[in-house]
Parts: sequence; C-alpha cells; structure tokens
Amino acid sequence: MWSSSSFPPSSPPLTLCKPRSNSSLSLSLPTKTPNSHVDVGDGGSSAATPSIPPFHVKSITSTSNPFVKHCVKLRNSSSYRHSHGSVLIVGTTPLREIYNFQESMQEKPTTIDCLLLHEKTSVPEEFVESGVRVVRVNSMVMKKLSGLQSTESIDVVSLVKIPSTFHSLENNHHEDFSKWFPSAYRILVLDGIQDPGNLGTLLRSAVAFGWDGAFLLPGCCDPFNEKAVRASRGASFQLPLVSGTWSHLQSLVNGFQMKILAGSPGSKTESKPVSCLSHELARILTNTNVCLVLGSEGSGLSKEAHEACELVNIRMAGAFESLNVSVAGGIFLFMLQPQNKKFD
Repeated sequence: MWSSSSFPPSSPPLTLCKPRSNSSLSLSLPTKTPNSHVDVGDGGSSAATPSIPPFHVKSITSTSNPFVKHCVKLRNSSSYRHSHGSVLIVGTTPLREIYNFQESMQEKPTTIDCLLLHEKTSVPEEFVESGVRVVRVNSMVMKKLSGLQSTESIDVVSLVKIPSTFHSLENNHHEDFSKWFPSAYRILVLDGIQDPGNLGTLLRSAVAFGWDGAFLLPGCCDPFNEKAVRASRGASFQLPLVSGTWSHLQSLVNGFQMKILAGSPGSKTESKPVSCLSHELARILTNTNVCLVLGSEGSGLSKEAHEACELVNIRMAGAFESLNVSVAGGIFLFMLQPQNKKFD
C-alpha cells in the first residue's frame, strides 16, 4: 500500500500560518525504517489515522490504504472534516486560487499539507520550490480520492487545513463579533442555502465583488463541501466565514449598526413593502454597513429573515417569478459592492 524510496529528511508541509489551537491535525508517528510497513489503522479516528502519510512514503498504490480511506471520509463527511480540521481539495484550479491568495497575504490563514499527484503528472509550477509534501498515486487511487468516474482532467488532490478565518459558533456562546470580520461594511448572509453549487458560486461572487465576509445561518451546507469548494474556486478559503444563529447575527448587526436587507421575489402576496434594487438604492447605501440575506430556492427566506429584514427584489421584464439564487445573488452583490464609484 505504501511505497517508499530512500529515507532522507523530508520537507515538512508548507506551513503558512501558526497551527490552530483547536485543530486535531497534528499527529506524532513513530520513526520507521525505510522498508518497514506502516500500519495506521482503518481511519476510524484521528488518533489511528495520520493527517499526512509518513514522511518516507513517496507513493500510494492501493485504494485500501488507510490514508486513502481517511481522505475519502474528509471528502464525504462534514463532521469528519471539521473534527480533523482538514479539507480534501479535488483538482488544480481551486488549489491554485488558494495558493495565489496565500502568497498575497501577510498573515497566512491556512496550510497546504500535502499534494497527492498522479504518477504521470509533473508537479505544478507554483509548488516546485514550495517545500509542500508530494505523494504520487496511480489512476485507481486518484479515482477513489476524487470520487469521479473519469479522472482524465484530475491530476492532483490536496489536503488543506480549514482556514483560521472560519468560525463556527455554538448556539449559546457569544464571541466578540469584531473578531469575526476585519471589516463589516458588506456582509453576505446565507439563510438555509443547502445546494453546494449555489453556496460556492455565491462565495465566489462575494470575493469577486469585494465583500467583507459571509455569515452562514442554520440549514446551510458546509462551505468546505467538495462541490462547494469547486464551485467557489477556493473562495471559502479567502473570505472570512462565520457559521452561527440569528442571535449571533443580531449581535453583529447591532454592533456594527448595519442595515439588514433580504432578496425577495416580490410576490404580489407579500405582506411587507418590497423595494426594487436600483442604482439609486445602491447610492443611498454607499455610507451604510449592509447585511444582505439570501434564502434558498426551495424554502425561500426563513421566518426570522422575513420579519427582521427590509425586502428588496430585482425587477424583471419577463414572466418568471424568480431567478436562481446564485444568479440573483450575483446581481445583488455587484450592485451593492463596496466602494462602487459607478453609481456616484
């Protein structure tokens, strides 16, 4: 299962920040001789499974390898991901986005632990001199890791720590909201967005239009879900994220004196006044801190959001009742983006 060559001191993972105190990624493995078999269990717990392969391992050839099973669990299980503080990234594009973002930051919010590279693929140019750990895998292992039937376009899978810019808040525990977001001029709030493609696309748009962070209310999918990461192109590692309740959100709104808006289809049966998104509205909000709440396509806004927010809709010429939430969200995020001089 494990294949090794010589056993010189191997380069450590590319450490881009101080390890998080609550991370369970750190695992001490006993020193092995180059040709010894490494038995790390079946991946049932962080104590039995290594976060990265032992340093002498250069390649993995079996889909039954315990580390491969660990990676598959990271891809499939949100609770397993967060208990280990680690995310499996499939493909080159989100990895490059994360790496390039890291390089632009003075304080690095995450760590790229390991690249699992197809045996016939060259190391990506960005990582040749980076010191990041590289382990080669064959096509069968790559297929198992990626979960895709065809891996022709997948050359690399990587292990990346959940960034320090992500905060998951307990229901009855209020932290200092000023620590959640460095700035709170424009915050996207997602209300029960369960589809990982929609959630990832919204996070990507938020980064593209310069929003300061995203707040995930109950019912949202994990932003580090493999499909969400793919759709976001790694934006979940760039944008400050908070997962919490309406009580936590209210602390944020009160603390930063924010106006809280919500996207609405603007149905004729709506019981509250609904404003129309416009250049004039964007201009009026130029000097106002704004929370924008977007609900799921299936359920719409939650009762709490409907009661707490000022409703805003997008005027449409066609007869459609509403837009896909990621499309509508992109329009809202663009129109209300910070420091938008086009509307002056």
